This record gives sequence, structure tokens and C-alpha cells, in this order.
Amino acid sequence: MSVAVVVPTWNGLEDLPACLDSLRRQSTPIEIVVVENGSSDGTTEMLRASYADVTVLVQAVNLGFAGGVNAGIRYALHRGHEFVALLNNDAIADPSWVEHLVSEMERDHRVGMVASKFVTIDGARLDSTGECYSVWGLPFPRGRGEERLDAFDEATELFGASGGSTLYRADMLRDVGLFDEDFFAYFEDVDLSWRAHLRGWRVRLAPSAIAYHRIGATSGRIPGFTTYQTLKNLFWVVVKNVPRRYLRTIVPRLALAYTLTFWRAVLHGNGAVAVKGVCVATLKLPKKMRERRTIQRRRSIADATLRPLLTWDLPPGSTNLRRLRRLLRRS
Repeated sequence: MSVAVVVPTWNGLEDLPACLDSLRRQSTPIEIVVVENGSSDGTTEMLRASYADVTVLVQAVNLGFAGGVNAGIRYALHRGHEFVALLNNDAIADPSWVEHLVSEMERDHRVGMVASKFVTIDGARLDSTGECYSVWGLPFPRGRGEERLDAFDEATELFGASGGSTLYRADMLRDVGLFDEDFFAYFEDVDLSWRAHLRGWRVRLAPSAIAYHRIGATSGRIPGFTTYQTLKNLFWVVVKNVPRRYLRTIVPRLALAYTLTFWRAVLHGNGAVAVKGVCVATLKLPKKMRERRTIQRRRSIADATLRPLLTWDLPPGSTNLRRLRRLLRRS
């Protein structure tokens, strides 16, 4: 059993040492790989001075989450690691985090991803126990904000796993491919989860594998970043992955949610980045359609197998959409 843990970082000097120290304390031998994503805050110098045991892959520019972790994954696959874990640079892993992830993975050779229990940095609430995908075309982290940390311990079969704290089987990555670098950040893990399921791989939760996360420590530093990436990437997930049988359910709902998201961004002063997101999404649509043909041609499961993995309602936090849905039903 051989495991590499890939940590992408971009100007994360403040958070990175605690993350790496937690990986040094793992109960299972691992190779720690940091992808230094074009930082300008002295991260590279700090790593060379204090973490000589860590493999550092320095990138000339910021490749985003998807491009950054792909660089680390390619290195790990080249090195022959059987499993590759990803951990955000603003996260801290329990000492047995890797051990529990691997234990769950080894229970079934059909499992391609194992998600950990992601908890807020203060340990007070859940951040994520896996990723869900609503028939409104909206992904969301399962359990976010829940104060009972064991609330989802029994529900271990998942739609998807967060790229911020998950173990991947190398054979699965070779089969379905790596993260789509066009996404840059946001929903690239949902896209990968879709592709894995369509090829017959399973996704599970290891509830005893716990990591603590400082939510938004990186993306929160860039104004308009979330708006741009959301409007750029949401539609691509559907275009590439959703089988034809479910398009008639998902596309009209997503169109409504997407429009509401766009105009909310405009009203909050993010109109320019919202328009940019829509334009980039549209320009790359032909490429995503070509990718769809390849993905759907290679799928190995029936449509009905996917049905129980989907969430047949709005995400829990979609307050405005719930109000709008009630108004439409009354009219």
C-alpha cells in the first residue's frame, strides 16, 4: 500500500505549516507532495527551509485547484502510488486520517473515491460529508452547518467527494481521467464524481477519517471569484455528464437557478464577472460537447443506477429558489 497526499497551495503561507505538520503526524507512511501554485508570499522559501522531507512541485503560474492538483496527481501516478489523497492547504488532518481512508478504500475494489468527514476548523460544525447533486443541477456539500458531527456516519454511499479532503484510487484516475482543468476551481470534483459513477466506480464516506477546514481561506481573498467560477462551471457539469434521460428534469430547473444566480450577482455589483463567466462557459461549450460524446460512449452503468444517487429536491440552503418555486406553483 503506497499513498501520496497532494496539497495545492497559492499564497497560503499562513495556513500551510499547520496542514503539513498534521500530515507529518499520520499513522500511515505517506509521501507529502505540495504543489506550489505560483505564490508570491514566500511559500517556496519557507518549504525549502522547514520541510525538506516534502516533495515540492513549483508551478510558474497559478493553475487553479484543478490544474494544481493534476500536477501533483501526475507525479504520484508516475511514482507508482496506489492511492492519491488531496487535502486543502487550509485544512488539518487527524493523525489517523489517511489510515481510515485507506481502510475504507480497501474494503471493496470497486470503490474509486473515499471522502473524509470535513469539519470546521473550530470543530463545532460539519463542513462536508461528501458532495450531493440536486436535480436542479446544483451541487452542494452534504451536512454543511450541521452541529451533530455524527449525523451522517451511517450514510456512507455517496454521489461525490470533495476535492479538499478525499482519497482516490490510482486505477480509477487512470480509467476516468484527472480533473478538468478548464474548471480551474469549483465543481471540478463534482465533474470527476460524475465521470467515476458513469464508469461504474463507487464513492464512499469514511466517517472516522476527520479533517478540519478553514472555509474560504483561499477563494475569499479574490473578489468575484466564486461568482465567476460558479457561472462558468455549473452548466459544464450538466453538458458533459448528465445522461439524456435526466436532461429534461435538470436543464429547465438549472436554467431558472442559473438566471437567478446571474441577476443576484449583478445586483450585488458583480455584473462584469458574471457576464465573463457566462461568456467563457458559452465559448467552450463545443469542447464540452465533444467531451460529452466520449464520456457517454464509455459509460458502463444504466440510467436507473444513477437515480438513487441524485438529490430530488433543492439543496438545503436554496432559500430564494424555494420561495420562487412556491410562487410559480401558486400561479
